Amino acid sequence: MASEMDEGMMLRIAEIEIFPKYLEEYITILKTEAAASVAIEPGVLAIFPMYQKENLNQIRIVEMYANKDAYQSHLKTPHFLIYKTSTQQMVKSLRLVDMRSIDPEGMKKIFRKIE
Repeated sequence: MASEMDEGMMLRIAEIEIFPKYLEEYITILKTEAAASVAIEPGVLAIFPMYQKENLNQIRIVEMYANKDAYQSHLKTPHFLIYKTSTQQMVKSLRLVDMRSIDPEGMKKIFRKIE
């Protein structure tokens, strides 16, 4: 059912709730971190942040890494460490949900960075 590409990739959805008073500041920091991660790190295939229309404080981030090593490397980068330390008090809750692709071949059509 899963392809070799999917077996090696690390896919995750981060479910984050932000305290309302920090929302604008959090979004600014998150956008900077996500852009740097995709631009600088070859193993970061996608970091796609979004929020719920009905509840702006409910952030969701689709994260795609080439493999677990790329994820571990990402956690040590200066831009991620700045994000993590500067937003820690802003986060009311965080849940990391590991995922698996249903259609890895279809992802290749959407995400050009995947080979």
